[in-house]
Amino acid sequence: MNRLIAIMSALPFLCMTACSGSFFQSKAAPPTIYVLSPGAAPADSGAAAAIPADLAVLKPRLRTGLESDRIAVLYPDRRLDYFADARWSGALGDVLQDFTVQEFRAHSHLRTVNGDASVFSSAYWLEVEVTDFQAEYASAAALPTVHVHLLARIGNAGDRRILGQFEADSRQPAAENRLSAIVDAYARAADTAFTAIAGRAEESLVKVSETR
Repeated sequence: MNRLIAIMSALPFLCMTACSGSFFQSKAAPPTIYVLSPGAAPADSGAAAAIPADLAVLKPRLRTGLESDRIAVLYPDRRLDYFADARWSGALGDVLQDFTVQEFRAHSHLRTVNGDASVFSSAYWLEVEVTDFQAEYASAAALPTVHVHLLARIGNAGDRRILGQFEADSRQPAAENRLSAIVDAYARAADTAFTAIAGRAEESLVKVSETR
């Protein structure tokens, strides 16, 4: 009986400890958040006349394993994993949709480019499938290379007719085996691949405007 009383009398102390937060306080450091931004636009990017075309960039389709805010890494044994304590600034699909819009605004001469077709009435749409977006290690001793591979198609919003299909592939080595250097390689690889997509899409829309 005395032991039961002793246990019960200790419960208020445990409750106070738990309620204060110290009993369950996590020691884990918060993840580092990385922003993916395109490179600077060319100095003469505004010189050409605007192409009379309005483009809606749809949310990209991502290969299985890439649909999160985690930063992917592929090891020599083909094992797909994620860097610990590191995240993109949002889900990768949202990050790349915004990245694509920024790339088109910086490197194309379209009249308008937007990321939400439900808000902005656009005559054309662009859809990108992301088949590779990871850092790859060829061996345990090698520095990683970031691989970005895109499949894109552009179409007419009125009749859903496909106007062009194209792909872009970019591999950029990291200068060091540190996360900041790897993220820099991500930015360079994405910038190269999405700039190529923007150029091909613009060529398709120029041809359409010339046939009108």
